[in-house]
Amino acid sequence: MSDTTISGHRRRILVTGGASGLGAALVRAFTARGERVIATDLAETAPQGLPAGAEYLRLDVTSDQDWARALTHVERHWGGLDVLVNNAGVAAGGRIDVLTVQDWRWITEINLFGVVRGCRTFTPLFKRQGRGHIVNIASMAGLVHPPVMGSYNAVKAAVVALSETLHHELGPYGVTTSVVCPSFFRTNLASSLSGSDPMVEASATKLINGSKLTADDIAAQVLKGVDRGRPLILTDRPGRLALRAKRVLRPLYDRTMRRVAEGVRRRVEQDQKNTTENHA
Repeated sequence: MSDTTISGHRRRILVTGGASGLGAALVRAFTARGERVIATDLAETAPQGLPAGAEYLRLDVTSDQDWARALTHVERHWGGLDVLVNNAGVAAGGRIDVLTVQDWRWITEINLFGVVRGCRTFTPLFKRQGRGHIVNIASMAGLVHPPVMGSYNAVKAAVVALSETLHHELGPYGVTTSVVCPSFFRTNLASSLSGSDPMVEASATKLINGSKLTADDIAAQVLKGVDRGRPLILTDRPGRLALRAKRVLRPLYDRTMRRVAEGVRRRVEQDQKNTTENHA
């Protein structure tokens, strides 16, 4: 079996959130290798720049009906699926006493239950086939948990836990599972930031836009990890170092996280002071 074929046919791949960011980069990378790809997203029509040869299908990951239509589509037109990439997601951060329960529900419905729905939809097909590969895009935030990112950390950690569970649970059926944990990289994810804590969102946007890594850089590492069947795909050196610090150098990790939290506290207090003085 080559990297791009299974039993003599080109791999059939579905990518959620495939119209932009990392999803679009994955669609380009898979298509460039001659694989059959369906990009899905919220728009009714195919996005500009969709690679020649790639298909497009509208799919809202929060909709059970849309997932059912996606399953019917691949069964009818392709006769099955080889790789499901649960990539669609949004970004949000904020302090625990500032984010609302509605903020938590919004990110959980998309980033966690969107992945759960995808896995639930295609697992029966993969079991019948006796093969398949689930690729869940999480984040380094699923492994290391910086302050003021509670909602994002929590849902991404849940995706990591779900993926590890499925790696063991579905292995006996010939189904493999990978979870991808990139650190910050330049993408349009910052544009999806939504919540009740704009100060934290501004900091996250700065980190995302300031990264030297691009979505194409991350996509290339994802393909390598998928080809090798790695259950955990770490895409970049900063992420690997952060995880190593947490596991091996825990006191250093804890001091770093506390410095971050202290920096946030000082900025909040300064902003409050400035606001008070401006209204005096």
